Amino acid sequence: MNIWSFILKKARWRFEIYENVPEKCVVCVAPHTSNWDFIIGEVCIRSVGRTAGFLMKDTWFFFPLGYLLRAIGGIPVSRKRRTHVTDSVVEAFKSDDRLMVAVTPEGTRSRNANWHTGFLHIARKSDVPVVMGTIDYENRLVKIEKPFYPSADVESDMEKIKEYFSTRGHIAKYPDKFTV
Repeated sequence: MNIWSFILKKARWRFEIYENVPEKCVVCVAPHTSNWDFIIGEVCIRSVGRTAGFLMKDTWFFFPLGYLLRAIGGIPVSRKRRTHVTDSVVEAFKSDDRLMVAVTPEGTRSRNANWHTGFLHIARKSDVPVVMGTIDYENRLVKIEKPFYPSADVESDMEKIKEYFSTRGHIAKYPDKFTV
């Protein structure tokens, strides 16, 4: 048992990961209503000996926290400037043999039904699958499910993803802040 598994057990959380999650994939994580989601997700993925990069608002990358966030896989995203985050992540997938990037399509911890589609573009351009990651506070359970490859029809894929998250019965830390 590693330290991460120990922490997970002591916190009474469980982590279920589909046994064939590829070394390279985009993890679509929802619901995202609390900063605790990040901490719980980080402990879970490390408990199985893996790491995941993650996209995070650039304002969190201040000194000295920015050094730590980058060291554990953080990728700053600016909401103010038009940047090519998608292209940067696609390049990272092309140059890395093992890369898992976690993305919260809501893009915020507040209630938002207008989910971002960048993760679908990243997966399609990188030819990597998307796996669904759910966080259920009521049952203290985090899951990473079976992968799927997105199509060129982003709207259809997003409908399927939202349907997936709306039918799983997972409970967000702050349920009133989650919507599909």
